[in-house]
Amino acid sequence: MKILLPSDNSIQEAADSLNRGDLIGLPTETVYGIAAVATNREAVLRTFELKRRPSGNPLIVHVSSMDQVEYLVTAIPEFARRLGEAFWPGPLTIVLPKSSTIPPEVTGGLETVAVRIPSHKVARLIIEATGAPLSAPSANLFMALSPTLATHIALEILEGLSLVIDGGPCDIGLESTVVDCAESVPTILRPGGISRQQIEAVVGAVSVNLPLERRAPGSYLRHYSPRTPFRLVDRLGPSDAGIVLTPPQNDNQIELPREPSRYGSMLYRTLFTLDQRGLAEILTEWPPLTPEWEAVWDRLRKAAG
Repeated sequence: MKILLPSDNSIQEAADSLNRGDLIGLPTETVYGIAAVATNREAVLRTFELKRRPSGNPLIVHVSSMDQVEYLVTAIPEFARRLGEAFWPGPLTIVLPKSSTIPPEVTGGLETVAVRIPSHKVARLIIEATGAPLSAPSANLFMALSPTLATHIALEILEGLSLVIDGGPCDIGLESTVVDCAESVPTILRPGGISRQQIEAVVGAVSVNLPLERRAPGSYLRHYSPRTPFRLVDRLGPSDAGIVLTPPQNDNQIELPREPSRYGSMLYRTLFTLDQRGLAEILTEWPPLTPEWEAVWDRLRKAAG
């Protein structure tokens, strides 16, 4: 397995690997993903096997243009188009009725498909060089921390990849916002890099009630978890280890910014660092309970299980 810096040659090598049916490590602005050609059933099934992910948990399909989205779905409501125009390329995933192009293995057997256009230039170049849509769930074992650096991809995952393109640190650092647009009213299935307030500014009020079907990844009560036991607390004591919002009291406390997007971009990286220290427990101070912290709160609650 090779970790390569982006170049014309490495991007073409990644595309060739994908078209052979291999899996690769793909940088995006959210987290690193395990990429496979989404129309290749065998490659998709190997993705589930490598991640130890339940087969009913749908994958997000990554494309580089709206024309590719049109090919993957049977309908795009007007409000979904407005969301795409406002936030693509970017950390927004839209769930739509799927076309026959996408095999059921990608969607967990559902009649909907989750699609997005990433803003990471390297991701789009690889998609374009491959000439096919790519499924790309986070490059972690199921329920584990998502990697936001190429070097944070777990060895168990690396062993199943033909190569990784190292596109640097992920700018957003949290998985994409997922909005179900397959029904008459858009529904947020997972908060992420695009806030509810931003979405409502484009399409008006949205629902946040989860449907009976699991149409998006990250909808389990426990997810994105370090190996070390993890708890949310009001304040850390002088000898505690974990994440603080005030100056650290010891070397095992790491201060994160009080600005939600900067905090989110550093969260997984910080948890990874603490997870490597052999601590008995990682504690994290509660961030503010305000709307702009919704995505961070979602990840912290799921990490705590």
